[in-house]
Parts: sequence; C-alpha cells; structure tokens
Amino acid sequence: MSSTVIRSIRSGHSETLWAALRRSPAALTGAAILLLTLGMALSAAQFFPGDPSEMVAEPLLWPGSDPAYPLGTDSLGRNVAAGIAYGARASLTIALYGTLISVIIGTGVGALAGYHGGRLGDVLMRITEVFQTVPSFLLVIVIVAIGSSTVNVIAMAIGISSWPTIARLIRAEFRTLREADFVTAARSQGFSNRSIILHEILPNALAPLVVTTSILVASAILIEAGLAFLGMSDPNKPSWGGMIGAGREQIASAWYLTALPGVAIIAVVLAFNLLGDGLNDALNPRLRRYIP
Repeated sequence: MSSTVIRSIRSGHSETLWAALRRSPAALTGAAILLLTLGMALSAAQFFPGDPSEMVAEPLLWPGSDPAYPLGTDSLGRNVAAGIAYGARASLTIALYGTLISVIIGTGVGALAGYHGGRLGDVLMRITEVFQTVPSFLLVIVIVAIGSSTVNVIAMAIGISSWPTIARLIRAEFRTLREADFVTAARSQGFSNRSIILHEILPNALAPLVVTTSILVASAILIEAGLAFLGMSDPNKPSWGGMIGAGREQIASAWYLTALPGVAIIAVVLAFNLLGDGLNDALNPRLRRYIP
C-alpha cells in the first residue's frame, strides 16, 4: 500500500455501522424478514380479531379453497393464518426474553471471571462447565416440567440453559482487553473496577456479543418450537411449534398444517442468522470502508 493511501486512511474515518449494514445483502434480507414478522405479530389482533383458538369454519379446509381463510383451517376448524400470526407473538416473546436473561447472566459471569481471574474466575468457570455438561434442551425440559408451561417459565428456562455460551465469550474478550493501554490509563486515574468493567472494557466487547446474541435468539426459537411440539408450551398461547405438534397426526392427509408453521420457523431462524452474519461483517473494523 502506498504512503498516500496510508495517509488517506489515517486522516479519514470509518463508515458508520448503518452504512456498513446497508452494503450487506444478508443483513438487509434478514432485517426485512424480521420486520415483516414483527409487524405480523403486532398487527395480529387487527387482521384476525377474536380468539385464534376458536372454531371459525369447516375443519381441514385446504389453503386457497376459501378466500376468507387463505391458509386453510386445521382439524378443529381454526384459522391457520390467525394461528401463525398469533404464534409469532409467543415465539418471538419467549426467544427475546430468554436471550435477554442469558445475556445478562452470561455477561455478568464472563466479565467477573475475565477481569478478576484468579480463584474467583476459576470458580465461575467451573460453574459454567457444570451447566455445559447438561444438554441445553434437556435442561429446559426439566425446568419447565418442574415449573409450569407458561411463557415466563419457558423464557427463564431458555435463558438459564443458554448463558454459558455468552459467559465464555465475554470472559475471553475481557482477558484480552484487561491489559490494554486504555484500561491501564483508567486504572492510573483511579477508576473503580466497576467503572472499568462497565464503561471501558464492556463497550469494546460488544461486537462479538451482538453477533452471538442474534444466533442465540434463533436457537431460542427452535427450542421453544421443540417444547411446543412435545406439548410443553403455554396452552393459552398459540405457537408455531404447537401448531406443528397438533398437525402431525394429519401429516399424510393435510401436510400444510405442519409445513406452514415450519416455513415460518425456518424463515425467522434464517433471518436471525443472516442478520448475525451481516453484523459480524459490519462490526469488523478490517472490513469497514474508510471515508477520506
């Protein structure tokens, strides 16, 4: 690279995160799918007033056979389109709350273990390893079985089973950054450990955390769908997994009952993965464009 280009880069500035995301077709596609899904969930009551669990038409109407029910009806005469719209609420709510819990626990444990190290770090990592020895889906099943199949309990179970991934990631970032020059400067100025963790190191560790969080949300949706398929979902809240579980008995004669909510799950999980890939590229300073 010539000295002129080097001086241009040094004198310029990096493009914004939004500008970097706009250059990523994967991120834009993922964001568009997620916005459509969120809009569907928020407007479900406007498009489908009433209880989505009520019988509204003849059972097992195929998609397209009745314009009033474009996606057909299930074996109990319930509107499949209404179920998918309301099911988006349950799936996204559980996934987002569960991921939030895992991020809070994992970030706290990882930050303390990575910053302080020593005996405290060893104890926290041994606790993390204990949780990692248990398959996450099995742990979620046990917690829900002990508690109850409500949205709050399912979200809490997903958060408790998922936090070790965040903890290990944040610990690695803190171990790398705790000896950085800006941290040494903060210590020399008398900053407290709490201030250094929250205001100096954590903001610099957000990039991998954001990317990993997007993947955890996708995993949480799959876990919730698996629970619902096993009949461990909230009976008062329609969900995509519950629709798949209810339609499996008619899979030979009415395959659309499992295919349509399955497509919804695939689309949202794919969207979060695409958004995660886009964020990974956008947050990588080596892939950012420099503006003179």
